[in-house]
Amino acid sequence: MESKKENNFGSLTENIGKFDLRKKRVLIPAMNRIAAHLIAATFKGFGILAEVLETYKGLDLGKKYTSGKECFPCQITMGDILYFLKKEKDELGDFFNPENYLYFLPESDGPCRFGMYNKYQRMVLDTFAGLQKLRIVSLTTRDGYSLEGVIEEERLLDFRKTTYLAVVVADIMDRLLWRIRPYEKQEGCADEYIERSMRVMQTIFETYGVKKEFDKILDKLEEIIKEAITLIDHTIAAKPLIGIVGEIFLRMHVAANQNLIRILERHGAEVVNASLAEWVNFISYDRLKNAKYGFRLNLNQLNLTSSKSHLKSIIKFKTDLLYQEYKQKQIYKRVKRNVDLIEDHKIAHLERILKKDDIYSFQLSTEACLSIATLVDCARFGYNGMVNVYPFTCMPSMTTSAVVKPLMKKMRMPYLDVSYDSSIQPGREATIRTFMQQSYQHFQRSGNRRTNKGI
Repeated sequence: MESKKENNFGSLTENIGKFDLRKKRVLIPAMNRIAAHLIAATFKGFGILAEVLETYKGLDLGKKYTSGKECFPCQITMGDILYFLKKEKDELGDFFNPENYLYFLPESDGPCRFGMYNKYQRMVLDTFAGLQKLRIVSLTTRDGYSLEGVIEEERLLDFRKTTYLAVVVADIMDRLLWRIRPYEKQEGCADEYIERSMRVMQTIFETYGVKKEFDKILDKLEEIIKEAITLIDHTIAAKPLIGIVGEIFLRMHVAANQNLIRILERHGAEVVNASLAEWVNFISYDRLKNAKYGFRLNLNQLNLTSSKSHLKSIIKFKTDLLYQEYKQKQIYKRVKRNVDLIEDHKIAHLERILKKDDIYSFQLSTEACLSIATLVDCARFGYNGMVNVYPFTCMPSMTTSAVVKPLMKKMRMPYLDVSYDSSIQPGREATIRTFMQQSYQHFQRSGNRRTNKGI
């Protein structure tokens, strides 16, 4: 594909937004492998042709059409979509029609460059002949990732519920992998089993999600867990427990973070990464706070029309949050009958942690809110080391680092910042080894939440 130096800035509003997903091939970036595939399966169950993009194979293309000043995830996703389109054009030739595709790329507001990915990528796509017809479907945090406008209204609620279930199940399958892999009986058996199980769950979601037969989905998940725990060698001693927080894309995309979890495991760790559902819950919580603030402000100004609008938003986001927290708690309760998986705290609990010691404010609505509170909470309750993962120059994560470094030092908690930009840093392995040695010493002194009852 050859690009031309020409931009139609009207395309930023005309070809980015909410479009009907039916009768199009919906292209989903693979930020988190399991979540992306289960969400794609959910789409298929609702009659939407969805597929997960191959990832990291087009990184050179992503770099070619970016300046290097963007976030690393922008380069990755840019490369992924260009690689896919180039491959499709080569295979289909004259039958290639960009209008048949929808590129699914959500956004966020606030001081994060993620909100500009789809705008920038739209500008790049528009420089290629014909790709102006490929539209970008963008859900936004401003309305809590509302799906209105992308699927029929009568199926909207069912679709949202099933998609959230897919997110929670994906989190659990990831945490199941990290729970058994450090203690597996045979090297590689955990990865192989979870990969096979993911394929099974894809079929299950595609079959039962649209029917709202969630018990059948959870029955299969429970079967997977029961078989998974037979892969654990119980003669292997407990290991230091390491928590990961940070920018959501980098900490979940294994190629982008250069298989950080596997490297930590190789040096003797058991790892728990922050979840995807936590971010979804945070968005609902944050929108609820904003709606409450808007309601009070407009009520004080006797602006009854705006007050009524904000009250409707309060009801909507409160309902969303209560459902999400209830469903997540219900699923983890069922899972923990078979295996000890660490579940997420409620977002309100994380805000209380920050408020209690006046550490940071949820009014500054970025991932730093979650990362800082989680770092402090994990340091207090049974972890042996904490890692902050982020793209090079990521502002929310650098804010996290600035706030928590003195706190971690005061709490005698091993802490590591790890930034990525695709380069291989020769000293990183040594840094991780040093961090793990400190974490092991902490484990010897204090144990962890797996070895100490009552924590």
